[in-house]
Amino acid sequence: MTDTEPAATPLGPFAVVDVLKGTAPALAATRQGCGFYDVVQELARVHEEKRPPAPPPAPDVPSFATPTPRAGVPAPVPAKPEQAPRSRGETVQARIAPRKRTTSSEAVPPDFEEGEEASSFLKRDLPKPRGRFTRLDAPKTSYQELTRASGKDVLEAAVGSHEHRFALLQSLAQQYNGSRGDLTLMELEGVLRAHGLMEAMENRERTALLSAFTEHRGASGRVGWALGLSPSELRQLEAKAGLSREVEEVRERFRREALTARNLTQKLDLLGREKYLVDLGIKKRFTDMLRRELEVLVRDELSGVKTLSELADVVARKHGAPSELVLRALERLGVAEGLRKRGSEHSPHSTP
Repeated sequence: MTDTEPAATPLGPFAVVDVLKGTAPALAATRQGCGFYDVVQELARVHEEKRPPAPPPAPDVPSFATPTPRAGVPAPVPAKPEQAPRSRGETVQARIAPRKRTTSSEAVPPDFEEGEEASSFLKRDLPKPRGRFTRLDAPKTSYQELTRASGKDVLEAAVGSHEHRFALLQSLAQQYNGSRGDLTLMELEGVLRAHGLMEAMENRERTALLSAFTEHRGASGRVGWALGLSPSELRQLEAKAGLSREVEEVRERFRREALTARNLTQKLDLLGREKYLVDLGIKKRFTDMLRRELEVLVRDELSGVKTLSELADVVARKHGAPSELVLRALERLGVAEGLRKRGSEHSPHSTP
């Protein structure tokens, strides 16, 4: 090509390469003239600038770690484990049966486990969610609002729906604050006196206390449970309402009733109500009295019976009481054993 004149001009280096690759000289000259090769040269330069830098040379020591996948290059898909060839003796039922999964021997990476522990530890420090369904306590108002004229209507409605001042205090403490934090009983009583509602509150307390002690037969523990009061609160309420003497009279009436009962079944039933006797403070007096009475009842029946259950049946039929209650009383009070010991001591010794 260099020995003779070119068939067409002008021809640059890119045009010469095109001619050497088989392009017609006239077409190469046309491309040269319209600037086609200049555009190609500019594109080649831009492509060269955008090419990523070459990776650093590999170290001398070989590394057997899995190479990090490059960006844009899909990771190689792991090859599926080869399945064992089916044996000739395998039946159709075995082929269509569901395959059992094999547990993977690969453990969870330590980094993943640490991340789980860290996330679960940090969950405790997260603030409470504040969303549409979040339940938040309503802000409390100062109890000074109750001292105003508008607070009297609120207190009148509250007094009419609560049996005593401690229940009223628990209800109002959810809406109002005291001068130094929670609303106190002294502050509530001051507001009630200021509005002239203390007398109405005390009347409701007297009615509730007397009816409760009558209903529960003088048992202060059951009265406190029914009214939602602790033992100290119950005693305090009795003193504030001026009912300590009247309550003691009610309790004394039920003490005398328990100690002077004539029905044997009623006495045996009271023996099983140990907490009630302890509450009234008559447990020892009642058990001693019932033990002496049972000793008299079974003294004449010991000679004709052999077992304790037979003795209980005889006494129960004679006095119209349940045999189960009689047997329980004899076992608890030790009546039969005591009588047998006394009989053996007073009986004459046999001579050979």
